[in-house]
Amino acid sequence: MNPESFKVDILAFAAHPDDIELSCSGTIMKHIAAGKKVGIVDLTQGELGSRGTIETRYAEAKEASEIMGISVRVNLKMADVFFEINESNKRLIVEQIRRFQPTIILANAIEDRHPDHGRASQLISEACFLSGLKNFETTWENEIQVAFRPKSVYHYIQDHYIKPDFAIDITEFIDRKIACIKVFKTQFYDPNSKEPQTPISGEEFFDFIKGRMLEMGRPIGAKYAEGFTVERRIGVKSLFDLE
Repeated sequence: MNPESFKVDILAFAAHPDDIELSCSGTIMKHIAAGKKVGIVDLTQGELGSRGTIETRYAEAKEASEIMGISVRVNLKMADVFFEINESNKRLIVEQIRRFQPTIILANAIEDRHPDHGRASQLISEACFLSGLKNFETTWENEIQVAFRPKSVYHYIQDHYIKPDFAIDITEFIDRKIACIKVFKTQFYDPNSKEPQTPISGEEFFDFIKGRMLEMGRPIGAKYAEGFTVERRIGVKSLFDLE
C-alpha cells in the first residue's frame, strides 16, 4: 500500500451522517477551494434516528459529499447511540487515520445535546493519540500500518453553544452549506414529509443554524463563521498572523 495515494490534508470525523454538514461543511469547502484534500469518516449510519432509513442516509450523504467536493467518505458502521469508547472502536478509527494520514483532524463537539457527540469527541481524540504509538499494531488491506499521529485535533461546535477558541469565515460558502444540509430531506424540514416531528425537522431550525453562524462571525468581522475548540494551545509565528 502506498500511503501517499490515500493521503488527505483534513480528515473530518462525525458520529452521524449530517454532523459535518451542519457544523463544519463551510470550513471544509473553503479549504477544498484552497487546494486541500478532505475526507469524511462517519462513525455510525444514524440508524436509530426518528426519521429516514439507513438507505436514505447513505443517499443523502453521497449527494452532500458531491456538493462539498470531498475526496472520500467512509462509514465505520458503529452502533448508533450504543457505540462505546473501547479498544475495538479505537482500532477502527486508528485504521482510518493511518490510512489517510491527515495533518488535521476535525471531530465532534466536546459535549452536546446528543450523547453520541461528546462520546465520539472523546473516542476520536483518544484514537488520535493511540494512532501515534508504533507498538499498537493495525493492518489495512493485509499490510501492517505505520504509526501516524495528526498534527492537530479541532472540535467543531454543534447544538449546544460552546465558546470557540477560533472561528473560520465561511461567508463565501454559506449558500452551498445550506444546500448540503437541505440534501438531508429525511432529517430536516420537508413540507411534504409525513414523518414525526423532531427538534431539528422544523423550518425554524435553519434560522437557528444561520443564527449560530452569525454569532460566530460577528466577533471576527465576518458575516458567517464556524467555530472550533482546540485540545492544545495554538502557536503562531507572528502577531500579524492573528485576525
